[in-house]
Amino acid sequence: MPIQHRAAETRTRILLAAETCFGQAGYAAASVDLICKEAGVTKGAFYHHFPSKQALFLTMLDQWLGQLDQAFMAARSSSRTIPEALNLMAARSEMIFADQPSRLPLLIEFWDQATRDPVIWQATIEPYRRYHEFFAQMLREGMAEGSLKPLDPDLAARILVAMAIGLILQGLMDPTGDDWGQVTRDGIAALLSGMINPDFKP
Repeated sequence: MPIQHRAAETRTRILLAAETCFGQAGYAAASVDLICKEAGVTKGAFYHHFPSKQALFLTMLDQWLGQLDQAFMAARSSSRTIPEALNLMAARSEMIFADQPSRLPLLIEFWDQATRDPVIWQATIEPYRRYHEFFAQMLREGMAEGSLKPLDPDLAARILVAMAIGLILQGLMDPTGDDWGQVTRDGIAALLSGMINPDFKP
């Protein structure tokens, strides 16, 4: 196997092992030794790919959010109108709940560590601010194209983000309580019903 492929495989094993260890033991208890044991790699291999446990933790956050960003951008680019794009984004949110058993508990770890570590706080809060602006801009575009009624895009974007976080928490606390992907789709549809311009013709 080429060296580059072996290196990529080792990095992937470390990331998968860390997801398991952080999710089960928590950030503080999941030592580099524990992650290396789970991944079946040496500490030298670990530090070749990640300078610290914190760097590994942040890489995992970046990867997860990157997948979400790609899903959102694909939904936006394949939609004719803003309401259509928002509905499609809600439908694609099922990818979050599909990963729930391992990744949603990890989200709590990110939030918990953000209260203690300013570097992790900055990395954690930045995506919320970015998503707020992303949705606010979409809502401005919706008003400009005429598909949405006049509204406060910043306030509406905060409500969208708050709903998303609330649904993630409910999915974590009560994973079998409902079909959370369907609840997300229905929730967005209900929210949009009061925002859509009934006179708009695509």
